[in-house]
Amino acid sequence: MAITGDVDVTMLRDALGALKDREQVAERLLAASERHSYDPDTELDWEQPFVDGLWFWPPELVSLYDTPLWYEMSEEQRIALSRHEAAALASLGIWFELILMQLLVRYLYDKSATSSHVRYALTEIADECRHSMMFARAIRRMGTPNYPPARGHHNLARVFKTISTTPGSFVATLLGEEVLDWMQRLTFPDERVQPLVRGVTRIHVVEEARHVRYAREELRRQMVHAPRWEREVTRLVSGEFARVFSVAFVNPRVYTEVGLDRREAIAQARQSAHRREVMQEGARRLTEFLDDIGVMRGLGRRMWRSSGLMA
Repeated sequence: MAITGDVDVTMLRDALGALKDREQVAERLLAASERHSYDPDTELDWEQPFVDGLWFWPPELVSLYDTPLWYEMSEEQRIALSRHEAAALASLGIWFELILMQLLVRYLYDKSATSSHVRYALTEIADECRHSMMFARAIRRMGTPNYPPARGHHNLARVFKTISTTPGSFVATLLGEEVLDWMQRLTFPDERVQPLVRGVTRIHVVEEARHVRYAREELRRQMVHAPRWEREVTRLVSGEFARVFSVAFVNPRVYTEVGLDRREAIAQARQSAHRREVMQEGARRLTEFLDDIGVMRGLGRRMWRSSGLMA
């Protein structure tokens, strides 16, 4: 009986320690939010004209960069493609953020509303609302269509939001944030890119850094304390989400909008060694982290590799 009692005390001590650590992380993130949060409507000059000859996304990050089609396109057509891909990524960002907000609200439903952990999650939801509005305004300002995800992906996400495990939700959150964040970190200091796009990406990078920290810390705790079945389901669901993400990252309609043959453009983008390297580099920090905490195992790991986001 003494042994059982000692085990129970140890488990209780560990649980209390985890809660204390969770609260401390949340308090630091709340303080950072007070110092570095932005209102895009007033922070950015939405009326400034676009500069002729500047890109809307760094050319090296455009999906057809260094393909045979790229060298057949005029400079004007390449810049137009960067404009449409920037808009498509903003549309993808809105989709991901709507998913994230719903997952976060569901996650908070049974938690204490007075805890710092919950207060920060609500702060993050407010951030994501502003980001979605900022992306939507940027799409309108660029004069492009909105690029929603394919119907199949849209409906698959509806199912995912309903059945996702808590750690699975945080894996999906990180996947939706970290690859785009890596690209935006290259974009906002790049003077070849339009000032408005750089401003949008700067705001997103600063505020998303806090979101990534929050999701990583909680996912690490979840992968320690979640039951075995939940960890196994998370590995499989995250692998499937990676495969969806890798396909959804570029909307094929952008090719038609700039006068390219859609099938040929899709084929060349998929065969591009440069594009594969860009996507794997963008996901590298995430895949290394997921490997470290035990997400990248078994079939789930093979699914990540098949997605092209992991070598």
